[in-house]
Amino acid sequence: MSLPDLPVQPDVTVFATVLNEERHLEAAVASVWNQDYEGALSMVVAVGPSEDDTAEIAARLAQEDSRLTVTENPTGRTPEGLNAALALAASPVVVRMDGHTELPADYVSRAVHSLRETGAANVGGRMDPVGDGPLTWAIAWAMSSRWGIGGAKFHVGGKPGPTDSVFLGNFRADALRDVGGFDAHFSRAQDWELNYRLRQRGYMVWFDPAMEVTYRPRASMRALARQFFSSGRWRREVVSRHPSTASVRYLLPPAVAAASAVALVAGTTGALYGEGALLWSFAIPGAYVLGLLGVSVTALSRVGTRAGMWLPAVLATMHMSWGLGFLRGLR
Repeated sequence: MSLPDLPVQPDVTVFATVLNEERHLEAAVASVWNQDYEGALSMVVAVGPSEDDTAEIAARLAQEDSRLTVTENPTGRTPEGLNAALALAASPVVVRMDGHTELPADYVSRAVHSLRETGAANVGGRMDPVGDGPLTWAIAWAMSSRWGIGGAKFHVGGKPGPTDSVFLGNFRADALRDVGGFDAHFSRAQDWELNYRLRQRGYMVWFDPAMEVTYRPRASMRALARQFFSSGRWRREVVSRHPSTASVRYLLPPAVAAASAVALVAGTTGALYGEGALLWSFAIPGAYVLGLLGVSVTALSRVGTRAGMWLPAVLATMHMSWGLGFLRGLR
């Protein structure tokens, strides 16, 4: 579906919803004000009921710069927060970010240029995970590797062109309103589901590899496991609602998780009851572990020894948490 031409320098609103983001929020907002964009730029942040000083930091930042508007997100859920922020954005172009990200200085200007040149409803680029220690270095590598998170362009990069989804997103506001904004049902995967509806409506989603956004990964294995378990559950919901979106990339982790669990039970049964044939079941999880070790060894030159020691556990946590979340689905 075609859209009217954009002005050369349209007004742009950056929007975000945050929860418990005291660690990164100030840097995220600062990255917006550091943009080289020459048009009018504003920001709206919806703040959920945080357990830290996120609300106080957001209020202070709004007092310091009138271009920032802060609103409440009482539920704390991402889609409601994004829609609440969008409701206060009157610009023809809206740029999504979150509290874990920092925008490079030319990000908004590149987004506007790409929207104008391609005629797309949404353009975006790649998540650039950046760690600050051995564990987060390992997580950052895994989140930008095909071995860790699959082959989506917005994770591993690729050539410019139409795509299924992009990281965060830079939208034509009229197209976003046309499809009803973010679906409040999807606590996670709401960006992918939104891009699906845009494409179904006839709009184009465009990947621009020159656009990279710094992303700060979760800082503990427990937080990583929760993140990926939740992502797996909600990806199952997307596939349930839109079966045509199922792919090998989404189905492989639950298949590996299920096969490994069955094999471990069978192998253990064989060991306990002397059934030699069942002991061969250990070959399945054994091959998986050897694969993790092999991938980790090949990555040592890029991540270093200290981060490389974390990689097998990080990769297994991502795969198994996502796979188990997918198998469980929503209740």
